[in-house]
Amino acid sequence: MSDDKSSNFEIRCGVVIAVFAAVMAVSDLVAGKYGDDEIIGTNEKAAAYMWYQSKSVKETLVEGEKSLLESLKQAGALKPGTEKAIDSHLVNLQKRILRYKKEKNEILRGSQTVGQDNWVQDINGELGKIIGAQEMEAHLATLSVAGDRFDMSSLFFQLCLVLGAMSLILKKESLQNVFFAGMCVLGMVGTGISLWAYLGVA
Repeated sequence: MSDDKSSNFEIRCGVVIAVFAAVMAVSDLVAGKYGDDEIIGTNEKAAAYMWYQSKSVKETLVEGEKSLLESLKQAGALKPGTEKAIDSHLVNLQKRILRYKKEKNEILRGSQTVGQDNWVQDINGELGKIIGAQEMEAHLATLSVAGDRFDMSSLFFQLCLVLGAMSLILKKESLQNVFFAGMCVLGMVGTGISLWAYLGVA
């Protein structure tokens, strides 16, 4: 290969390598953000399930109290004259049980899923702000798939850069062209997979 051809090839190859290296850097940056989001989401999901369990415990305690009072009432073990107060308390207990069930449902499924009529749990005084544990799980699954795709794209980008470096080292024109073409193909594949990963979450 003549010096002019060699120089032109090196410039062209260097520019392409720089472009794919830049795309790889952007891809890694986005992948890192999604990785951080996945960690945060995992912690939030665990907190949501703990919140759900605390509501379940409270519901169980209230149900136990209600069941005990009903048993005492049926057995005639209550003090005479307290029936009216006990009945009123039983009604209140039933309301609390229903509220706990609604709160659990909203915590599990999310405010948007249960609908405005079923909003009972507030966050800082605002209703309709609950992101359900199941919603978090679905989002985490999406982030996990995106992370796998970004890992795959990173592999293609790295192979692409290796082929680019090889094409600069080799002296035989035919081999240079083969490695250069391989670099372009792998770089485009890596770019496509990165876009696929990004669009899968966006």
